[in-house]
Amino acid sequence: MSGTISTFGRSLSHKQRALTVSSPRLFDKSVSSPRFSRKSEVSRLFCVLIALGSAVSFFLAIGGGYLYVLPNLTKASHEEDVGLSFNGSDSFCDIFDGKWVVDNSYPLYNASECPFVEKGFNCLANGRTNDDYLKWRWKPRNCEIPRFDVHNLLEILRNKRIVFVGDSMSRTQWESLICLLMTGVQDKGSVYEVNGNKITKVIRFLGVRFSSFNFTVEFYRSVFLVQHNWSSKYGIKRVRSTLKLDKLDDISNEWINADVLIFNSGQWWVPGKLFGVGCYFQLNNTLKLGMSIPTAFRTALETWASWIDTKINPNRTRVFFRTFEPSHWSNLTLRLCNVTNQPLSETKGQESNTFSDAALEVARGMKVPVTVLRITPMSAFRKDSHVGIWSDNPSLSDCSHWCLPGVPDLWNEMVFSYLHRSYRHMPLHQQREFNSMD
Repeated sequence: MSGTISTFGRSLSHKQRALTVSSPRLFDKSVSSPRFSRKSEVSRLFCVLIALGSAVSFFLAIGGGYLYVLPNLTKASHEEDVGLSFNGSDSFCDIFDGKWVVDNSYPLYNASECPFVEKGFNCLANGRTNDDYLKWRWKPRNCEIPRFDVHNLLEILRNKRIVFVGDSMSRTQWESLICLLMTGVQDKGSVYEVNGNKITKVIRFLGVRFSSFNFTVEFYRSVFLVQHNWSSKYGIKRVRSTLKLDKLDDISNEWINADVLIFNSGQWWVPGKLFGVGCYFQLNNTLKLGMSIPTAFRTALETWASWIDTKINPNRTRVFFRTFEPSHWSNLTLRLCNVTNQPLSETKGQESNTFSDAALEVARGMKVPVTVLRITPMSAFRKDSHVGIWSDNPSLSDCSHWCLPGVPDLWNEMVFSYLHRSYRHMPLHQQREFNSMD
């Protein structure tokens, strides 16, 4: 894809001012009287001390200001998207601080009419009779998220490449976006999986092309983001495989030239999917048997962040990281799942999460701006929107994955709100050039 137009990139311009400090001039006066001479020397000494004291104070003030202001400017450059302004308003609001409200204009699509929804996520088709869970919209406390405009988004994405990287929750969001976009495409046959594959959880790459608009929406399965390797049979018996925390997934080169990158990770970072199956951590070719999961996750995110800062051009690629999605098991050990008919009235402590906090902290220290989609609190209310027993295998309950349509649609609406804002603030001639890029 050619052209140097900034796609969704953002930058913060820092103006530097030259500060010049000059010492006061001391004028010598010839005085014949010794008494006046001594007074003059004392006076000069006093002036010098005042000048030195003023200079030291000045530089301490400048240094303190530098130490205070610079980190906050850096922080601002990475957190500028926490607040968004809509409808031409200059006021900003946190779109992740809000509540769920009933909205009968939802859902935005019919899963049975979208060929890219996995059968296991189409809860209505799998026998769920209560559809109240489809009628909820996320309402930020101090603003409104722009209504999903499929035709506008199709134009924004024309000639682009959108890439999701992560686990099955990422694949669900990928399916959701495709179904949302298909509502604005007249010729449904013009939308197809590039390799003719059926949607399945075992394929590492899936790509759906919208040929009428010349863009693809891709999914790469990378549940840990870092490399997973099987161990030698001559190694420690209990160690069947390792995660190389300092090496990003070996398919990461496929992600580089995307226009929109949306990452997630967290669901697989649990003892049952790590230590329980003999998977441990490795750092600098050294096995770390005693490393905790939160520490390992943070280390993996720092590897991811270093890769982003090194490989990604922020003038082309807009990067998102979606935080951890809460599950709502009544008893995870016994796999008991009680799906409600309405959202919860309180989050019951699930509004925060160690993995989500780590993502926010790591993103703040990055050079390339990353928009962190803090969906953990909003999703914590939605015990009503899980798959439950309405999957393609009703003998297994599921309080981790989400029905489609459902909560992942709102995650995509948030992504759209950022892309819409970036596009809307482009000059008209840049919008035309942006849409014509190939």
